[in-house]
Amino acid sequence: MPISTPAPGRPMALEFRSVTKVFPTPSGEDLVAVRDVSFSVNEGEFVAVVGPSGCGKSTLLSMTAGLYQPTEGEVRVSGRPVTRPNAHVGFMLQKDLLLPWRNILSNIEFGLEARGVPRAERRARAMQELRHCQLEGFDRQYPYQLSGGMRQRAALARTLAIDPEIILLDEPFSALDAQTKLLLQNSFARTIAEAGKTTLLITHDLAEAVLMSDRILVLSERPGRVVAEIAVELPHRDAPIRRRLMPEVNAYAAELFRHLRLEERAA
Repeated sequence: MPISTPAPGRPMALEFRSVTKVFPTPSGEDLVAVRDVSFSVNEGEFVAVVGPSGCGKSTLLSMTAGLYQPTEGEVRVSGRPVTRPNAHVGFMLQKDLLLPWRNILSNIEFGLEARGVPRAERRARAMQELRHCQLEGFDRQYPYQLSGGMRQRAALARTLAIDPEIILLDEPFSALDAQTKLLLQNSFARTIAEAGKTTLLITHDLAEAVLMSDRILVLSERPGRVVAEIAVELPHRDAPIRRRLMPEVNAYAAELFRHLRLEERAA
């Protein structure tokens, strides 16, 4: 599949150029995680990636963050090749990974502290993100005192505080109950849209991909290849709860279902 071209006036924030990633195994055989993957993400765009388990979705995130290097091809962030761990990327996982011995404000400051940002500046930025993520009044609480959804909002605040060029989300809502999940999707979508951040979301939830994204990439079974690219032409990307009420959401999810060939794989 050719590399997507940026929308007029919107530069590309992320590019994968014919990327293949091969991992060695203890048996000596190579494991090809993804093969010849090419796509781009425009600045400020929210793109979801779906595909079968083990198809290399998380590998794409790790290469964007510079944790892995491609075996072949090139990954570029804001036009720069990614050749080492990338300080311009914020990475959120399924678990919030908050430090239990730090209060919430101190957790949000952690990335800034590690970068040597002066105390007064990092405190101001952390307080700003607390407000953006609707956590005012919880700055002195510790992670164990917050619900799972609130901890994930704190993790998002920590990610936004470092002002990343790209936010990577690796199934951040998968451990939550259905109601909390939808409310948190809505909170994340609004906060990310207000911040204007480019975002790449990995998810197994087809409805979630439709609710939150501007565009969806579908990967094949391993080795992962981009087999479909679907533009989500629905309003309210910053309000998944409003999208959830739109009948078109089911049609998009059904299209993803067909591309993933789930009926054949279940037979």
